[in-house]
Amino acid sequence: MDTKRYALSFLKVSLELLGKAREIADKLDGEVVAVLLGYEVDKLTDTLIHHGADRVILIDNINLKHYTTDAYTKAICELANEKKPEIIFIGATYIGRDLGPRVAARLKTGLTADCTGLDVDDETKNLLMTRPAFGGNIMATIECPNHRPQMSTVRPGVFNVPCADYARKGEVERFNVDIKEDDIKVKIEEIVKSMKEKIDITEADIIVAGGRGVGNKEGFNLLKELADVLGGIVAGSRAAVDSGWIEKDRQVGQTGKTVRPKLYIACGISGAIQHLAGMQESEYIVAINKDGDAPIMSVADLAIVGDLYKVVPELINEIKAYKQSCEVM
Repeated sequence: MDTKRYALSFLKVSLELLGKAREIADKLDGEVVAVLLGYEVDKLTDTLIHHGADRVILIDNINLKHYTTDAYTKAICELANEKKPEIIFIGATYIGRDLGPRVAARLKTGLTADCTGLDVDDETKNLLMTRPAFGGNIMATIECPNHRPQMSTVRPGVFNVPCADYARKGEVERFNVDIKEDDIKVKIEEIVKSMKEKIDITEADIIVAGGRGVGNKEGFNLLKELADVLGGIVAGSRAAVDSGWIEKDRQVGQTGKTVRPKLYIACGISGAIQHLAGMQESEYIVAINKDGDAPIMSVADLAIVGDLYKVVPELINEIKAYKQSCEVM
């Protein structure tokens, strides 16, 4: 982890996994161990303990300052071979999806990728790992009974971030791994910050999402206007992504991302089960659809039956008027 770039913080999925690991560990009468890799990142250990870790294993090395598959794989595998963990969770981020398979292959165990559910079998005590299969049309629950550790990468946004307990105490253990520059096949010559705006919809508090009912790519300009006045971001269903109306990294659903915003406004989305699985844990859901019997209407806190091209402009005007009245007051 580059401490200067990331300002000593975690992606939210790291803390989400701690909460779920705490739940799994309690069922197995085990402990939660967080592994912290990087360079000069020791100040982050308290945050991991406050969010559920019993112990933090710190691997601090100059060659871990920036992520490389070789260095991080070597560090985690050496640790796993010595500590013999029962379960390893990794966030299904771009880095996690690169790292997880490499670690699993080197440890000669299985990996269930992109999980959306985790539990424990009451009889066997094996980890039950649930993920979408066959294009998101079914949910498969997978076990790894014959190999250890049991490993899964877990989709961001699936679980809640546990509340921090600042009185909680834990142990910090330093683990030394001899990582040399020669161990790293890919060299980082330079890091260039992209000028393109990168948005992670799993981090958003307000999302305005569009589906097939939007009708065309230009219709998303209207949704963006609504999102802007609310201080939110735009997302879409799989149908909208497949039609080329919005980018893949903004797709909500089983084959996209799981989100839990404070406000989710679904415009022209019918609510197939694959989409509902990715957003139904939102705190407040508003659905705008011509079809009052659309599945999404049954999960919405506020269901508006109507043409989104009539409803959304009215919403925008009302919000702008409300903001102006607040400024006057």
